[in-house]
Parts: sequence; C-alpha cells; structure tokens
Amino acid sequence: MSKVFTIAEGLENLGALRTGGQGSVYKGRRTGIIYSAVKLIPTPIHTESGDDKNYRNFQNEVAKLQKVNEIPNPNIVKILSSGVTESGSFPFIEMEYIEGPDLNELLAPPHEKIFTLKELLKVADQLACALAHCHKVGVKHGDIKSNNVKYNIHTGNYVLLDFGLAIMSEEQRRSSIRHAGAVEFMAPEQHEGKMLLQTDIYSYGVILYELLTGEVPFPLNGEGDSGRNAVMIGHMEAEVPDALRARKVNLPEDWPEQKMRQEMQVPAWLINLINKCLQKKPEDRYNDGQELHDAIVAGSLSAASGGGVNAAGGGVANANLAALKAENQKLQERILELQSAAPEVSDIDTLPVNDPSKMVVSKLAFNALVVLLGLFIIFSVYAAFIKKDARLPVGTTPDSLQTPGDTAQMNNPQDDVPANQQADELQRQQHVRDSIKRRKDSIIKATLDSVARDTVVTDTTSGQ
Repeated sequence: MSKVFTIAEGLENLGALRTGGQGSVYKGRRTGIIYSAVKLIPTPIHTESGDDKNYRNFQNEVAKLQKVNEIPNPNIVKILSSGVTESGSFPFIEMEYIEGPDLNELLAPPHEKIFTLKELLKVADQLACALAHCHKVGVKHGDIKSNNVKYNIHTGNYVLLDFGLAIMSEEQRRSSIRHAGAVEFMAPEQHEGKMLLQTDIYSYGVILYELLTGEVPFPLNGEGDSGRNAVMIGHMEAEVPDALRARKVNLPEDWPEQKMRQEMQVPAWLINLINKCLQKKPEDRYNDGQELHDAIVAGSLSAASGGGVNAAGGGVANANLAALKAENQKLQERILELQSAAPEVSDIDTLPVNDPSKMVVSKLAFNALVVLLGLFIIFSVYAAFIKKDARLPVGTTPDSLQTPGDTAQMNNPQDDVPANQQADELQRQQHVRDSIKRRKDSIIKATLDSVARDTVVTDTTSGQ
C-alpha cells in the first residue's frame, strides 16, 4: 500500500486516482470527513513569487478558475483551493469530489455500449451549459474527454471536471499532449500546441459522437506512436464516419424491436450540430460554448413544436412529408382551375326556390294536369255532339226525318211544335248544361287537388 503523505497543511493525500502525462489526480481529505479531488501539475515551481514565470502563469489561470465559481453552476466542479505542495513544489488545484461514474465507465459493461437518446440529449445540454459558463469568463478547459465528465449520483447532474490544462503554459500543453492518452478527443489545432474556445467545441463533438455510436470517430489502436499518429491524421484530414450507420451497428441485441426503431429516430438538428462541432477548421465550428448551447436550445424547441425532422433512414420521413405537401398543393391548384373555368349560371337557374310570388310544380303534377285538361276537352265534345245524336233512333239521321214537304216549314219550326214539347226540350237542354257544368267543376276540383298534393310533396322533399 502506498504511503499516505500530506500535500499541504490540513490537506491529506489518500492515494492516486489517475496518473498521466498531464499530471496525477489524488484523492484528498481535508481535516474531518470532507473529501476532495486534488490535481497536481507536473511542472515544479521554483520560487513562489512574481519572478517565476511558471508561478505567475499559474496564479493568473487560477484567478480565472475562481471566476468560474463566482456564480455556482451545477455542471462544473467547484474549485476549493490552489497552491504549491510542501514537498516537490508542484502546483495543485483542489476540487470538489464528485461521487459517481464518468462517461467512459458508463459506456463499458455492464452498461450498454451506447446512450439512449433521452440521456444523450441530457448530457448534450448540461455539458454545453458548462462550456458556456466557462467561456463566458474566458476559461478554456483544453482537456474535455469522456472520463472528465462525471455523473453525480447524488444530484443526477453531469459535471465537467479537471481544469488541469487550463492552467498550463503553451509549452507545457505541447509536451503534455505528446504523452497524453486522450488523443482521440483532441482537435486538429491541439497537435500544434494551440488551444482556442473552438478547441473545447471540437472535443465536445467527439464526446457526443461517442455516446451516440458507442465509439469515437477515430479510435486509438495500440499505445505506440504509429497508432497515435494515425488518430492525429484522422482528425486533421479524414472524413468523420457516418454516425447513424455506426449507431445502428452497435444497438444492443437484447433491445425490443420497437425500442430499436425509436432509438434510431435521431433528430436531424442533433446530427447537424455534431457535424459542425467536428469541422477541421476552428472558424467553421461554433464560436464558443454560449453559441453551442443556443443551438441546442433552438433545436430542442423546433423539435417540440413539430419542426424537428428525424434523420434516421437518410431522411426518408422528411422526403415523404415533402411529397405529400407537394401533392396537396397540386390538388388545390387544380380545384382553383376548375372553379375558374366553370360556365356562368343563367339568371333563371339562380332564381330563389322559396320565392313567394312563384309556385313550384313537379314534373309529375304538370303531366297530370295536362292529361286531365285533355280529358275535359274530350268529354265536352262528347257531351255537345255525340250524346245529342244518341237520342235519335238507331239508323236514323236528322236529315232522314225530313220530307220535301217539310222543307218549307223549317224556316219556322216552332209553328208546328206543340207547347208542351218545347217546354220538355228546354228542360232537357238545361239538364244537359247543368250536367256538363257539374262534370266540369268536378274535373277542375280534382285537378287542383292533385296539383296541391304534389306541391306539398315537393316542398317537403326540398325542406329535408
């Protein structure tokens, strides 16, 4: 067991948590039961005064880190103190100890190889919020990777840790990068010793790509220089592999089919955001953490309002939606063309149906009226001529009853006709006229009743 030694007065070293080219991280303990994490910077400080350049740079950067904690942020580790060790004169930073696994551990068994979309979006939002908070006060982290982001089991937040590179000089960073094991997360300009705000944006994009697909864009194969050089060239020159295809390959086999389909519905805005973060040139990325976080908020709002489109399947859903909209537009234009080409309706056709000055008669009623009128005319002719002749004996005509001698008497037939016969004739004629009048009134009444019934039926039907 390693020997426990004191880093500074009241700060006890309980053993190394992690070692690397950028320094070692130890678990520290303040007097009592308060635990913290201590970052040791590998470059010693010879004199704790302004004459020592390393000490001066260290103090300047620590002042920036203190600005980060002036306004507490739940996604950034708290800086508790800083100083120089009693033995070895190494600069150190004491930070809040976060209990919980880091992202690298959450991607390893027994956990799934990829993050669910829900948890991925949570990490994306909280980590972007942390970068926006740091960049606002001019602090560049410089070492963003999956094992520098921890899940706090007590708060449920993802927390950005380890601001070691932020307090290193450019020469120290260049030396550290050559020996660091996080080459998979480094931006192209970092291989030249540069560190910009956009450098953090690139590393952030690598983390999201890893959580989405289960692997970094350019994995490190082996620990030799050839493997590291291959990764560096990949970041500087190679195209980033398709994230959706990689995610589909790494879907857990024990997931139900419905969950697999759901987890492949990656929002298009998220894919575009990752691609922009991973641009080779810093000026092609988001300028800083605030612009990055604004893009995440805008993408989330567009998805919530229905403007977001799934990117899974190469945008098939987007293409189908566009085709439906185009077809709907064509149908609407066709309807307008037909309406404009329709013939004008005549004034007769546009007369109101319920005009009180007009009576609507159905075709059936009109035909019945014509037939009854025809029958009435025929009956009138029959009564006036045919029925009159029916009173003569069979085979006798009015002309056959006359004799040559009677011809002279035709000029005044009443002279020879008895008075009683004339009275009978007048009575008979009156009877015929009354009979004709009754039949005429009966026919007219029947006709009007039929018309009235048909009119009522027509009105009832149109009202329904």
